[in-house]
Amino acid sequence: MTWLYDRHHSLKHNKAERQAILSTYRLAKRPNLSSEGMIGESCIVRTNCFSVHLESLDDQTIYEYDVCVTPEVGINRAVIRELVKQQKDSGLGGRLPAYDGRKRLYTSGPLPFDSHRFLVLLDSIEDSPEESRHLRVRDFVVTLKFAAKISLWTLRKFRGGKPNRESRAALRALDVVLKELPTARYTQFAGSFYSPNLGECRQLCKVLESWRGFHQRIQATQMGLQLNIDVSSSVFIKPVPVVDYVAQLLNEDILLDRPLCSTEFLKIKEALEGLKVQINGNLFNTYHVQDLVHQAASFPVNFSIQYPSLPCLKVAHFGETIFLPLEVCKIAEGQCHQKQLNAKHMAALLQVARQPPNERDYNILQTVHQNKYQEDPHAKEFGIKIEEKLVSIKSRILPAPWLKFHDSGETTEFLPQLGIWNMMHKKMINGGRVKSWACVNFCWSVREYAARNFCYDLGFMCRESGMVFSVKPVLPLVIAKPGCVESALRTLHDDVMDILRPQGRKLDLLIVILPNNNGSLYGDVKRICETDIGLISQCCLAKHVLKMNKWYLASVALKINAKMGGRNTVLVDALEMRLPHVRDTPTIVFGAHVTHPHPGKANSSSIAAVVASQDWPEVTKYAGLISVQACHQESIQGLFKVQDDPERGTTTSGMIKEHLMSFYRATKRKPGRIIFYRDGVSKGQLPQALMHELGAIKMACASMGPDYNPLVTYVVLQKCRHTRLFADYYNANTHDSTANIRAGTVVDSNICQPNQFDFYLCSHRSTQGTKRPRYYHVLWDENDFLAGSFQELTNYLCYTSATCTQSISVVAPVHCARLLSSRARCYIKPRSIGDSTSHTSLPSEEDSSAASETGSLLPIKDNLKGAMFFC
Repeated sequence: MTWLYDRHHSLKHNKAERQAILSTYRLAKRPNLSSEGMIGESCIVRTNCFSVHLESLDDQTIYEYDVCVTPEVGINRAVIRELVKQQKDSGLGGRLPAYDGRKRLYTSGPLPFDSHRFLVLLDSIEDSPEESRHLRVRDFVVTLKFAAKISLWTLRKFRGGKPNRESRAALRALDVVLKELPTARYTQFAGSFYSPNLGECRQLCKVLESWRGFHQRIQATQMGLQLNIDVSSSVFIKPVPVVDYVAQLLNEDILLDRPLCSTEFLKIKEALEGLKVQINGNLFNTYHVQDLVHQAASFPVNFSIQYPSLPCLKVAHFGETIFLPLEVCKIAEGQCHQKQLNAKHMAALLQVARQPPNERDYNILQTVHQNKYQEDPHAKEFGIKIEEKLVSIKSRILPAPWLKFHDSGETTEFLPQLGIWNMMHKKMINGGRVKSWACVNFCWSVREYAARNFCYDLGFMCRESGMVFSVKPVLPLVIAKPGCVESALRTLHDDVMDILRPQGRKLDLLIVILPNNNGSLYGDVKRICETDIGLISQCCLAKHVLKMNKWYLASVALKINAKMGGRNTVLVDALEMRLPHVRDTPTIVFGAHVTHPHPGKANSSSIAAVVASQDWPEVTKYAGLISVQACHQESIQGLFKVQDDPERGTTTSGMIKEHLMSFYRATKRKPGRIIFYRDGVSKGQLPQALMHELGAIKMACASMGPDYNPLVTYVVLQKCRHTRLFADYYNANTHDSTANIRAGTVVDSNICQPNQFDFYLCSHRSTQGTKRPRYYHVLWDENDFLAGSFQELTNYLCYTSATCTQSISVVAPVHCARLLSSRARCYIKPRSIGDSTSHTSLPSEEDSSAASETGSLLPIKDNLKGAMFFC
């Protein structure tokens, strides 16, 4: 059976056609049948929101003014604070304004002018004394010009479900007002405020420490205005000498009195770029690091140079470029560490950041008391009052789904409790087949007998769980050096195929034993296996091989089964055609995610991954596709493409079309319904992502046939980084053994948007810290889903992960898309192809630019595209 229709008439992938396609639809509204879902056990939980009250909502007006500071030298807040100090009672008419740090200033009443220029003499910068003493520009001209009147009455439109530009402007103004005081007191980073005085500083290593902080944001909900406050932790760099910072990066056993190798140079360069440094003994100047260069110092310093072989810092200061030796500089105080942390430092940070629910609850309340909002002069100026108690809201606990296992096991159906289960007395419902396998060991600390025993026990566990797994490998255990990964894998595969090819067989699985700290070795193995050889691999760390236990073996067996095309478990409701919104129509479920490069990797690309279900009605198997796009481009560019072929004319392709075709080949049915779960889109990018991606989906469907128009539901999934739900500790039915809310807790009222189809779902079990719910926002719904049944479907999909025996925090297709996009990072063309240098050499200019161009991903082998090799 084939389904290969193609339109050849003026099908253009442009903004105008996408808008035309979307013009006949309207954004999803909260289902009319009920503003809330009805499925599940009702309960009350608390959230980290605090009610905001305004003195006079109906007749209160905020005045907005445009701000222009000349000259612009990056200290606008200090200039405006000095302006208020000098002119509040005279030029500003007694008003205490709130400033957003850029172009907007707000007052609670009109200023005595429509436009005015002020001359501000800035003698010092209150929060930066070291810059104060060396200010080159002390005279500033501040121009304030009336821009708009913002009536707070428009905030009622949020309650009525009809927000507009004026109501959003009012909300933005109130947010600026409440952030004015913490901005002056604390270090601001990524929307949160940090200070060593907000809590205990924890040392992560000799040059890094964690600071406590808090996040605050005002938001409009069904309950009215709420101030969301959450405690947070972040990593800051200690004000240490730069050479000490460098020594920590390179490990202290590496001497600095020798020239750096290319890998060390690149590592230091990426770590130092963008930081602020000062000269030892002269803290009056701060310099911004632009680059790391091999060039002689161009700045006179009274130091004897001990490490002449080290490079210099290329820094900028008041428009000048100078070169400073590393050893004469120190890191400026109060800088957040924005680079990627290594595993050790990340583990230390998580240990600090994880707080049990009762502790986080207490710390949030302490933060509110410490901020003293009732005494905030800006809050008083604008008539804002904050209640100092957490808001109680309505919630429900959705039921867990029954899981189906193979009939040959002692337990054939199971109802998970608190989001967890295990494989004891159970067998995989569809066991995969591994008839030929081999093992390669890259870790010298794992002896040959230990590796053989591990492989034997792993095979036994796979067979016990329901798989067909050959007892003997095709070849004896292969031992290889990590520096020779490419030649080792190629040689092993060639030797295996010399044996299997005459039999018409292929190698099903390669077991790879890796050192615990393996750097880029894991990525090299996956890249070579999946883009060069076309081989499914299972990597295992040495610590698990040497201290294996049955729980680890069972977990690996689940992954292997999924990779080999098997199913670990299936929802009973799916088999009995009772799965909500899936049972009545062939339905394909998509998951999409875009991963962006870490800070400091600006020349790299963003990678989009789109997975789609390949079975119906089970919805457990997923195929994945990837595409590369411009750095930090959020909208997925590879969903639908149009090419002009000289021979075939206009042809269409793209990830949506390819997934629809593979679903048809697997099920022999055209999907009549599309559910698209989109992960990670920020609130500000929602309109662009919706227009682009939904338009691409509709155009891909149109290219499949003139009468093919499946109904689409487009759902954005966001991690609620700062929304927390706390159980009623006196009601045992609302929390688990860790005092967290129970798996399946859903909130679709109170703190949700008044008229839109959204809800918070906490589908997983957490053993450490406080759970984060996930926020689901249905932006487009042609299927007219009911709130309760769609929440139930979403919760059920969190129980279908192929990699574990517990419900996960996101729906399975999104989890798969995250895994695939992360894996695709390994597919970016390596800087140098070779055994010993593929993961350590300095890139050439051509290789450096290659990673940022479209098409720089090495393609996945065709024989793997339909498999869940990324599990």
